[in-house]
Amino acid sequence: MKLGIVGLPNVGKSTLFNSLTKAGAESANYPFCTIDPNVGVVAVPDERIQLLGKMYNSKKITPAVIEFVDIAGLVKGASKGEGLGNQFLANIREVDAIVHVVRCFEDSNVVHVDGSVDPLRDIETINLELIFADIEVLERRLSKQTKAANNDKKAAKEVEMLKRLIAHLEGGNLAIAFETQDEDEEEWFKSYNLLTAKPVIFAANVAEDDLADDGASNEHVKKVREYAAGNGSEVFVICAQIEQEIAELDDDEKAMFLEDLGLKESGLDKLIKASYKLLNLMSFLTAGEDETRAWTIKIGTKAPQAAGKIHTDFERGFIKAEVVNYKDLLELGSLAAAREKGLVGMEGKDYVVKDGDVILFRFNV
Repeated sequence: MKLGIVGLPNVGKSTLFNSLTKAGAESANYPFCTIDPNVGVVAVPDERIQLLGKMYNSKKITPAVIEFVDIAGLVKGASKGEGLGNQFLANIREVDAIVHVVRCFEDSNVVHVDGSVDPLRDIETINLELIFADIEVLERRLSKQTKAANNDKKAAKEVEMLKRLIAHLEGGNLAIAFETQDEDEEEWFKSYNLLTAKPVIFAANVAEDDLADDGASNEHVKKVREYAAGNGSEVFVICAQIEQEIAELDDDEKAMFLEDLGLKESGLDKLIKASYKLLNLMSFLTAGEDETRAWTIKIGTKAPQAAGKIHTDFERGFIKAEVVNYKDLLELGSLAAAREKGLVGMEGKDYVVKDGDVILFRFNV
């Protein structure tokens, strides 16, 4: 899973990026990997694989990972090259979802780029930049397909859709709200990889005092939640400053620190939950002496396609999946004991994988 973090300057975006990547790397003992200065890979904390790994004495425990891309320089005019806009906007074309950090705290020491705190205005500013960037991509495509349309009915059909889509965006609407009319249009739409077609998670960045009630008494957060509810987005409340402090602590200290603040989970945990929910994802597990591992798949994935996540040969030669719930496996202490109790199912091609399934795939290539 790949998430792009956007936001205006001074909203806490880079603080959040730095603390998330550091915290995520340490909490799961996964090497923090910097692909370039603004990309970080973070392990998804998952107690299930830790417990299974202990049970199997696994040589290696491999968590699912999330890649964060920090988009710097996104200011008014970014789509026209203001700040460092264009080069960074290109970086998020490939992400699965956008994490939009919105400032919901008042602090006279931290200057807001527009002079006052107004999360809805900030959301609109970023949305417009993303819309302008999308229009630019679509106009280039339109120009190309218009030339082809004279001799090609399909190209002519795409031209009509492109005109509708551009008009939709020019009306200040996001591409995610655009309705395609048939399979051709759906395919073209996906191929454009539009920024405003991506699902969004809003990170409402609040002061420490607003964390305990999850921002319920913060008027700015209320506005962000209302906006998100009307646009099919997720919201999580975070204090980037606190996340930065947590990032320096080990697991035990972190737990105590969160407890002192009256919090059950860190910002990273909240973000992971929000992203899995928004993108309709879950994890199945594989376990053994060599490796215990979490694999991220879409909810509703069938067994052969889940096997394909491990290796294409597993999907191609799929025979059966031996499936047990991780809780049953841990409780009984071995796969053999779970089999004896009749808790291991031999599942075929139509089996829909469930969150927390521990699977042994049988295949023949």
